[in-house]
Amino acid sequence: MIPSSFPDSTEIARLTARMLLEIKAVHFNAREPFTLASGLPSPTYIDCRKLISYPRIRSTLMDFLTVTVMRNAGFEAFDNIAGGETAGIPFAAMVAERMALPMTYVRKKPKGYGRNARIEGAMTEGQRVLLVEDLTTDGGSKLSFVDAIRETGATCGHTAVIFYYGIFPETEKTLGDHGVQLHHLCTWWDVLAEAKAQQAFDAETLDGVEAFLNDPRGWQEANKV
Repeated sequence: MIPSSFPDSTEIARLTARMLLEIKAVHFNAREPFTLASGLPSPTYIDCRKLISYPRIRSTLMDFLTVTVMRNAGFEAFDNIAGGETAGIPFAAMVAERMALPMTYVRKKPKGYGRNARIEGAMTEGQRVLLVEDLTTDGGSKLSFVDAIRETGATCGHTAVIFYYGIFPETEKTLGDHGVQLHHLCTWWDVLAEAKAQQAFDAETLDGVEAFLNDPRGWQEANKV
């Protein structure tokens, strides 16, 4: 179960950013950008999957995520915690344990044999489901998971992530239009602020990242290969 006292959301964001930097889950490289799944370039990359290998940090962040959801959505707002395949599964399990609720997970697509299921575990009609993922960029990938949950007759009006890019203004509208509220711990802006405070990267790199965060679409267009 979760402790009863936590810092406010601003301090949670700072501490989350600090932890992500500490385990080197944050990668900045403006000179040789990373290629995202979309095929577009980016000077930033984050690997939240690394968190599962750091017990003290993962435990703290799961406490933070749980209390953030409870503060924002309510202490008795959910009946089931669902993880998105695959990165969301361990975090959903840890949140479900803290909230003493059933845990399920949602496949990206039907597995193609047996029951051909997308939902694994017991999810029933009328349950209020919280979708847990590691991160969200523009919110689009969450919609398929939410639809699969709703096809069971359950409801899903909330998703919780450790990391939210926070640089694409359409994200929360995309989710909101689908009836989903986003909860998160920190954004790229929080990570950049902490990276500057720690001098974790050289000034040129930090300036390049800040330029990207201020105009991500323009930066990507200018840096296409």
